[in-house]
Amino acid sequence: MGRIKLFKSLIFGYVRSIYQDIMKAVVIGGSGATGRELVSQLLEDSRFEEVLVLLRKPFFGTQDRLTEVVVDFEHLEDYKHYIQGDVAFSCLGTTLKAAGSKDAQWRVDHDYQLAFASLAKENGVKGFVLLSAVGAHEDASFFYNKMKGTLERNIRELGFLQLVIVQPGGIERPNSDRLGEKIFIHLLKFSNALGLFKRYAPIATDRLAKAMLASFFAFREPDKVVSLDEIWRISQ
Repeated sequence: MGRIKLFKSLIFGYVRSIYQDIMKAVVIGGSGATGRELVSQLLEDSRFEEVLVLLRKPFFGTQDRLTEVVVDFEHLEDYKHYIQGDVAFSCLGTTLKAAGSKDAQWRVDHDYQLAFASLAKENGVKGFVLLSAVGAHEDASFFYNKMKGTLERNIRELGFLQLVIVQPGGIERPNSDRLGEKIFIHLLKFSNALGLFKRYAPIATDRLAKAMLASFFAFREPDKVVSLDEIWRISQ
């Protein structure tokens, strides 16, 4: 037992030492509602000397310390040499309506993100922060939760030195044109006011992005799931 504690102490000490210097972050999903907030906060954080974002098309324009790389996610391995740094953030995702089918949504939400994580691990990236969802489980009956849970399991199996999985409930996107999402958020807020469905309480994208960034520094563990309560706490 003492040897196990010593081993964990050495590992965590090593992880802490990795991030003492100025760092580089690599991001996918940076043009989405949460992703763009995350990129903005990374650029404002003096601990990061470079933020590299992989995108399907140009989005941010020229900014100090920001590198945009336009990629074909169907052939992400062709861009492997870009996926290097101290930490990778993955907040890529789409809706079933936008994707057109469950297979197409799985391709984006699961396959693209797993490919990104695999390449990051191969390139020696030590930390990985994944935006997932509350209720994610590989055996879930709901397709979305099953997809997210399967992704979580597969990324765990890669063996990152630090893996943080952020599981929000509803996400409140500014200026969203998704009618169904707007109705869902309003219903959630009404239910929360009655003391119901607290674990699904909606969170604004800027605060969620803050939680993703904060969780990277707060949880130096090989497998940490950040619950909604912890998301609210570390994003104060």
